[in-house]
Amino acid sequence: MKIHVVLDNIRSVFNVGSIFRTSDGAGSVEKIYLCGMTSPIDNPKLDKTALGATEMVDSEHYDTTQEALDELEAKNIPIYSIELTDDAENFQKVQYPEEVAIVLGHEKMGVDEAILKGCDKQIFIPMRGKKESLNVANCASIILYEITREKA
Repeated sequence: MKIHVVLDNIRSVFNVGSIFRTSDGAGSVEKIYLCGMTSPIDNPKLDKTALGATEMVDSEHYDTTQEALDELEAKNIPIYSIELTDDAENFQKVQYPEEVAIVLGHEKMGVDEAILKGCDKQIFIPMRGKKESLNVANCASIILYEITREKA
């Protein structure tokens, strides 16, 4: 299993740090693509939540998310965005390929509409309460552990 994590304009450096820790903890994450306004790893605030995980998981900063997607598409890696859309599939019912990229979006605006159009699939985490979404770092944790869960 190989997972590529694409962060589409994540504004909170603390969320980015948390995603690094989860990526290390879940295993199988090949690279984190830090796109647009997403903080590069040299931000001192990032390590407050990453606690050294930036040295455990490869990463690279891209000026735009599209640049990261172009790189993934050139390698024929399927790209799944985590977003609530009309055709999104429940994350627990998806058959994940051996290599996949997941796109996580801006905390308030989600994955950019233009980026969604370039993704192969949209998946969602069902919300059973009154809120419509989870914190992006929590979402990353749930998705990464689902993808790496050993299935019987």
